[in-house]
Amino acid sequence: MWTPLDRGMVSDRISGQILEVIADERLRPGDRLPPERELAALLGVSRPSLREALRSLKAQGHVEVRHGAGVFVADPATTRTLRQAMLTEEMSLAELFDMREVLELPAAAWAASNGDAEKLAAVRETYERLDAATREDPVDWGKLQELDAAFHMRIVEAAGNRFMMRTLTVLQEILARGMETTLRVPGRLEKSRVDHRRILDALLAGDQAAARRAVKAHINGARKAAMSRLHDEKMDPQRTVREN
Repeated sequence: MWTPLDRGMVSDRISGQILEVIADERLRPGDRLPPERELAALLGVSRPSLREALRSLKAQGHVEVRHGAGVFVADPATTRTLRQAMLTEEMSLAELFDMREVLELPAAAWAASNGDAEKLAAVRETYERLDAATREDPVDWGKLQELDAAFHMRIVEAAGNRFMMRTLTVLQEILARGMETTLRVPGRLEKSRVDHRRILDALLAGDQAAARRAVKAHINGARKAAMSRLHDEKMDPQRTVREN
């Protein structure tokens, strides 16, 4: 991932390589950069030069420094702007699920059409982890929710549209905020398992129409489960407390 730089190279060359690694998605938002000493050695530069480069990247919003934890890749400016805009709006759950349809149906079709072997392998790998998690006893609901979101994100990545990926990331954050996973709704876990298999099969077969249908059915099922859970919580506010 890292290529040694010539001694004496200015900090903007260091910044350039870090940005290249981020642009190529070898590091993604939330990923931690190697520790300062290690990264300086990998690049073949002095630690003061590296610090200067990181200060510049931080000022530009490309990385964030978490004291005691390290340096992490920051969300792109487009994602931060979109998140802020959406959080200031009062959006209904129905609107958010409508937007998922707008994004995920074409994403599935593009992923099936592109047939990118490496990215589809990532979809399959995440599916296998998700499927295994659905069969654990007891079920780790937090882990399951993370893997479910990751499965859908791998599909969007396979579609090859980074702006769509960032938009869906924000949507999923908002859907998850203040709401437990809908997979707890009776029968939803089993239905979701079947849905995910159908989506994967359509993608691997390169069948755009089947991929769209499978994703639409899955989102509609999730919408119904979410609405049912929201209704139950309104009727019984202590439900979530008891379940946890």
